[in-house]
Amino acid sequence: MKLEKRIQILVQLGHYLSTDSPLYKSAREQAFSENKWFLPEYIWEAGKSISKQMLQAHILEEFANKYAVRDEPKVKKQIGIIFAGNIPFVGLHDLICSFLSGHQTSVKLSSKDTVLPKRIIEYLRSIDPEIDNYISIKEMLKGCDAYMATGSNNSARYFDYYFGKYPHIIRKNKTSIAFLEGNESDDDLEKLADDIHLYFGLGCRNVTQILVPRNYDFLPLLNALKKYQHYCDHDKYKNNFDYQLTIAIMNNQFYMTNDSIVLIENANPFSPISQLHYQFYTEKDAILKELDMDQIQCIVGKGFVPFGQAQNPGINDFADGIDTMEFLSNLSGT
Repeated sequence: MKLEKRIQILVQLGHYLSTDSPLYKSAREQAFSENKWFLPEYIWEAGKSISKQMLQAHILEEFANKYAVRDEPKVKKQIGIIFAGNIPFVGLHDLICSFLSGHQTSVKLSSKDTVLPKRIIEYLRSIDPEIDNYISIKEMLKGCDAYMATGSNNSARYFDYYFGKYPHIIRKNKTSIAFLEGNESDDDLEKLADDIHLYFGLGCRNVTQILVPRNYDFLPLLNALKKYQHYCDHDKYKNNFDYQLTIAIMNNQFYMTNDSIVLIENANPFSPISQLHYQFYTEKDAILKELDMDQIQCIVGKGFVPFGQAQNPGINDFADGIDTMEFLSNLSGT
């Protein structure tokens, strides 16, 4: 299959993800039935973002040109990809890169997200049956030439044990933080609420900790976070909120809440669902130097990722900063 055809197929996938067709609507509803964290409206938002940021013809053409992608790689490889299942379409970028590169791809699905990847591959097959020569779903990944896997720190050790002797990309737990100066506008804070709350905070690009100056006024932020007060109508989220609030009360720990999220002072950038950590700073450079960047996917704030854009990565925003296309290019000898 020529590169031009592969790009055309990916553009059609982008159209599918941004068009509210009965087929796609059914897929969203079925995915929600399988995983109650996958709200249909969140699947819709994730798909639209991927379509806009990654699956436009000019974006894919520039991306392919950047890596000198050929009609066929010099050496075609079998790539095994293990999908995570924390948020909708979380493994799609790896699949896009592998297919665009012209390699054959075997996908191992997460038990938390089987519907959406299957529907996407079925849709690609409906465009061109030759997709079967490029993409397949496997129960077990064996005999691949290289592997890409995303999961927890525990699963990363498992992946490394089994795949470490092959060329690989193995991603561990990551999270994101926000750097606030204290002079953010109401619009900035409303967008930050999206960075914190979209997908219930389950993504590695969700903000789970904020760095704030001493004497920071939390009230405007707490008010902005009320945008997601409806989360307390979601059983899974409400159970987490009640648990975190109860723990704070029982431990006689200082906390702030707007009745839908709990703010706790904690130096750990990782926070549980329904909780947001904060840490004070006096000097910007000093606090940034203290960050363990092995844990941080991105930083949101002025001079960093713009407020409201954490969940809208572009095609060149590689997870963990590992260039997937360079990895694939090296495999094929381009």
